[in-house]
Amino acid sequence: MNLHAWNWWPLPMAEPNTAQDTIAYLLRAKAVSSSGEYAPFWLQTNRNGDIAAAPHSGNLTIGLLKESTCPNRWYDYDFGLTATGRLQSRMPQVPDERIGGLGTGYINLMYAHVRLYIVDITAGIKPLQFGTADEQLTSGGLLFSGNAHPMPRISIGIDRWTAFPGLFGYAEIRGGIDHLWQNDDVYVTRGLVHHKYIGARIGGKLPVNVSYEFHHVAQWGGYSPQYGDLGNDLHAFMTIFKAKAGGTMSNDIHNAQGNHIGSQTLTLDVKGDGWKVSAYWNSMFEDGPIKFMATAMNLPDGLWGINIHQTKWRFIQSLTYEFLNTTDQSGPFHDKDGYIYGGVDNYYTNSVYQNGWNYFYRTIGTPFITSPVYNTDGSIATTNNRVMAHFAGIRGDIYGFRYRIICSHQRNYGKYSTNPYSTLLSTNTSLLVEVNKHVEKAWGLDFGISLGSDIGNQFGNTFGVMLTISKQGVLTSY
Repeated sequence: MNLHAWNWWPLPMAEPNTAQDTIAYLLRAKAVSSSGEYAPFWLQTNRNGDIAAAPHSGNLTIGLLKESTCPNRWYDYDFGLTATGRLQSRMPQVPDERIGGLGTGYINLMYAHVRLYIVDITAGIKPLQFGTADEQLTSGGLLFSGNAHPMPRISIGIDRWTAFPGLFGYAEIRGGIDHLWQNDDVYVTRGLVHHKYIGARIGGKLPVNVSYEFHHVAQWGGYSPQYGDLGNDLHAFMTIFKAKAGGTMSNDIHNAQGNHIGSQTLTLDVKGDGWKVSAYWNSMFEDGPIKFMATAMNLPDGLWGINIHQTKWRFIQSLTYEFLNTTDQSGPFHDKDGYIYGGVDNYYTNSVYQNGWNYFYRTIGTPFITSPVYNTDGSIATTNNRVMAHFAGIRGDIYGFRYRIICSHQRNYGKYSTNPYSTLLSTNTSLLVEVNKHVEKAWGLDFGISLGSDIGNQFGNTFGVMLTISKQGVLTSY
């Protein structure tokens, strides 16, 4: 074997570029009608906040899109802008008119991204995507799920898996840092979010790949109605970056300044000719110092999943099963009789950032931890973060009819503070059947119908339908 013939640093930019840049337009209308107090769970969940929780709503969206189309060029770029107007039935239990009122408008996409060789720079409003093997068939990660509106951000890093120099493509890395503005102003106003991550993958072209990623986020800065200025300068940022104690409040001095959440993901990929099986584990912790793998106190908690994907038979293209548990939380006691146990992690909550790990009343992480939009008393905090959930999904294409079927069942135990004896409080089984079809003879329109249903006492028994009509076309290619 001639080792000198190997490419010591295989990158896409080493190949000739034959793609064209394309700018497209988007026009889309959506209408939802449901029988219950809320739209069914999977009709409105993990859609970047695009569908209202209200039982009846309608959206009109216009957009301009330019995708990254030249991965083999030393640079590439993309941008997007979508604006949506929404009318909905009123939700009196949500005091914020932007969420519970009759009408609103929002921008879910307004960004520009450029890749310079292997470095990516993004500015604007664009979802952070750190999903599992199939982003169309997942309940969502514990840190980011696509359930809430995307926050404005500035990001720099290596977004895609990139070969490490000198290892012939058998080791790859990715990582980056994001600065986000949590501008929903639900409790803390002008809040900030810090996010950084790093990952490594080994295997390359071998049939088995193993990857690991570590993520750290922190809510920091802004202005609290109770504590005032929470630290918005460079010194506060460096304290947050290192997850150190700081600030002027007792909570931040004795623990860490800001609200910190860590997450780890371990993935095993086995691939062959036209197929891939991915098994993954995603964990979360809110107590420091950083705990890796089996040393974490809350090891029973996490998301376990498996995805099977194949390209040779389009009728069934992908299958997913996931199991989520967040009931352990390092145990039921943080401290007792003078001894600190370190339990009651109380996911997505914080005494200073009382709106918690939520954005515009929706959880930023897994939607199975109940979003505040469902709080019947109008409160802004997470009230149900101890859950067990099963999720299964299938998608494919039957003669141009692209379908997706999702089913989930979750059991809810509230929080340790309100339900210390772990009594089962509520359950919900959610179903979604979704079909989309492109009809070239009907002016090139895309038609979609989604049927959703909830069964249980969490949201009540409900049935709903969503109709979608959209048109996307090329404005220019160059």
